[in-house]
Amino acid sequence: MKLKLFKQAPNFKLPSTNGNIFDISKIKKNIIIYFYPKDDTPGCTLEAKDFNKLNNIFNKKNTLVVGISKDTITSHLKFKKKYKIKFELLSDEKLSVIKKYGAWGKKSFLGKSYKGIIRSTFIINKKKKVVKIWKNVRVKDHAKEVFSEVKKLV
Repeated sequence: MKLKLFKQAPNFKLPSTNGNIFDISKIKKNIIIYFYPKDDTPGCTLEAKDFNKLNNIFNKKNTLVVGISKDTITSHLKFKKKYKIKFELLSDEKLSVIKKYGAWGKKSFLGKSYKGIIRSTFIINKKKKVVKIWKNVRVKDHAKEVFSEVKKLV
């Protein structure tokens, strides 16, 4: 599925590290959803730490950050604790939301091709419209770039 800018974001419900089911339709704030390949790997850790550093500023801008991967809640909880991550991590073991948002696809590493999570970030406004999309994200300074887009939201 290909998400389009200024179109409705797909609804979903996923288990969250806060012990509840995260239901996007119940959120009354702007939402940053970032999809990442795996807990506690170098790039994913850097990305989580960068979003974590800006989490309080995102909150002040009425914006919620959530990270999604196919890792289990148990894995997410360890990752969250290890790096003191303040925002929720959602588990999509069945890949349903990852695929809905187009964050699953062909990747290659050391000449081998395989299917995996394509590091992607979406900003969804309070009306549940997709207002910004990043695909094949480069981790360095990405959270700052996302913040500069959030500042433009009303």
